[in-house]
Amino acid sequence: MLQTQDEQTAWLSPDSFATRDDLETQRKRLEQGFTQACSLDQARDEAQLAAIHTSLDMLQRIQGALRALDQQRTITRECPPPVDDRIGGKEIVGEVEWIGLPSLGTALKARVDTGATSSSLTAHEITRFERDGQNWVRFQLALTDEDEVGEHLHGIWLEAPVVRRARIIQAAGSESRPVIRLPVKLGRIEQSAEFTLSDRSQLTYPVLLGRRFLMDMAVVDVSQRYLHARPHYPHNVLPALAARDQARGDAYSPPAMRDDVRD
Repeated sequence: MLQTQDEQTAWLSPDSFATRDDLETQRKRLEQGFTQACSLDQARDEAQLAAIHTSLDMLQRIQGALRALDQQRTITRECPPPVDDRIGGKEIVGEVEWIGLPSLGTALKARVDTGATSSSLTAHEITRFERDGQNWVRFQLALTDEDEVGEHLHGIWLEAPVVRRARIIQAAGSESRPVIRLPVKLGRIEQSAEFTLSDRSQLTYPVLLGRRFLMDMAVVDVSQRYLHARPHYPHNVLPALAARDQARGDAYSPPAMRDDVRD
């Protein structure tokens, strides 16, 4: 039999549409009611006609709800799962990335190489000297016209304490290179890194990132490049400090590279 109007009103409540099974059950009950009403010729009664119209409206709403559920499930299946750019809390980096050097106020392109133990920064005119009983190094960045950096870095003398010396073994032999420490930003990674100083102007990238920097911090996807945005820094701080120090006859030492910062 068809449901009364009160019974059908209860089925109009959103709580009644909790699951697809509930909707299917109600649809079948309504269709059975229509079949019985037609076979018993009960539709001649005015009240029964009103019940039929209410049931028809209810059936249409149920069918619409079923279609909406099917569409929602289809969309859910088609949507790809969210992609996390970290694996086990480690950053994913490509074979080439922009790295920020905050103390120098610039970013440089770096080749990521897990085959190299240490990292390397392009430098020339490297001069070793002693200050307050500690080994220091004075140098310029060996930049080319293709290196996308501000003009403030070309020809600027930099100084930094030597944290250690690294012996680099190559096919032509071995050599000892000074190692300095600089703060680095790559994606969400912000930490100090050690760099050997060597002239990389004949190579494609001015910086090489080795596995010491990447260890426990990043996973390399060699099929990708530039997964992280290039850091940007204001260019007015470094030239001002360099001009001040050079006026005093000193080379510029970024704050992160020296113990004292003159006022």
